[in-house]
Amino acid sequence: MVIRRGDDPLDTYLLRIFCLLINERSVSRTALKMNQSQPAISAALKRLREILGDPLLVREKGGMVPTERALALLSHAKGALAEIDRMTGGPETFEPQVTRQEFRIGSPDYLAPAFVANVVERLRREAPQARLTLHALGPNVDFERLLAEGDLDVVIGNWPEPPDRMHLSMLLEDEIVCLVSAHHPLARKGLTVADYVRAVHVVPMPYSISQRGVIDSVLASQRISRDERIVVQSFTAAPYLLQNTDLVFTTTRHFARYYTDLLPLAIIPSPIAFPPMRFYQLWHERNHNSPGHRWLRRLLSDCGRSIASARAD
Repeated sequence: MVIRRGDDPLDTYLLRIFCLLINERSVSRTALKMNQSQPAISAALKRLREILGDPLLVREKGGMVPTERALALLSHAKGALAEIDRMTGGPETFEPQVTRQEFRIGSPDYLAPAFVANVVERLRREAPQARLTLHALGPNVDFERLLAEGDLDVVIGNWPEPPDRMHLSMLLEDEIVCLVSAHHPLARKGLTVADYVRAVHVVPMPYSISQRGVIDSVLASQRISRDERIVVQSFTAAPYLLQNTDLVFTTTRHFARYYTDLLPLAIIPSPIAFPPMRFYQLWHERNHNSPGHRWLRRLLSDCGRSIASARAD
């Protein structure tokens, strides 16, 4: 990081304000999070601009936006703060019962609700003071950058080819099935491949621009084209559209089973030989040896195993 003047050291206080300002894009919100006055944060922003020789935040129609240089410096600033914290914090310990640490998990919304409920139940029991934030992933979210910069701790995904720059461990495998209305003509008869091709399907919007999902990959490899007549932004919206329609929704068994307990729906075996849907957790090297992070990863793995055991029973 370039310091323009030798008499303007970029200390940890300014680094923390810089990171918050670029993330929050607001002097008032940064002041609130830092428990400082707005004039104090404005003065710090002025100092940062002088030291770095860049406006850092500029006013646009919708509010303040960071400059390209500010965005380029953000990951370096976060990395520097993390190193300073490690140097000055002494040997890191983690006690779940008393920690107030915030854990941030990113995932598309296709996760089985039973898995998420199990995670929250375990967290409340084992780390009652901790905070959990679940971030929705979509095609415009650069989850690799968020992991690298520390804005996410773990990403849960099911990409056929996960990024090889991250650490990875398996959480659970799940069968792919078809979910339909309990009154659907095929609910009792079952689906053939021809039925599947003729059916009208509800599908979620893709959550990754760069990677095709397991279901779409298999269909493309077998040159099967389905009638994707209804496209929804959220996985959780799809089951509600099935109740009084002829729509078919292809999803995982754990996800489908949750909604058959709530709605008049039926699960039908898929006529297409999809491989198991594999869910895994990804994390960055920066968190690999953190005791708190290791605890979180173990908790997620335990919850995945409990879901698999419940299905086996």
